[in-house]
Amino acid sequence: MGETGPQKTPPWTRHLGVGVEFAGAVGGFVLIGWWVDSRWETAPWGILIGMVLGLVGGMYNLVKASLSAFKQYEKKEPTDRDKHQE
Repeated sequence: MGETGPQKTPPWTRHLGVGVEFAGAVGGFVLIGWWVDSRWETAPWGILIGMVLGLVGGMYNLVKASLSAFKQYEKKEPTDRDKHQE
């Protein structure tokens, strides 16, 4: 049977969940802001601040994952196909 260790999966598969993480960060902080607004009657400031915090946190994770993918791409050794194209 095929091995499914971290070395056997393509590098791009590790970055598939970045969009879900981004949406989760925004959604989670908006829900916290909604809760703050309903508890202390501060509408719409809790939701707005939650949305901004979620966007900042999500963008931070997105940029961090993108830089990680770029560094992995820079380090990769040329494949046999790449060597034949030269």
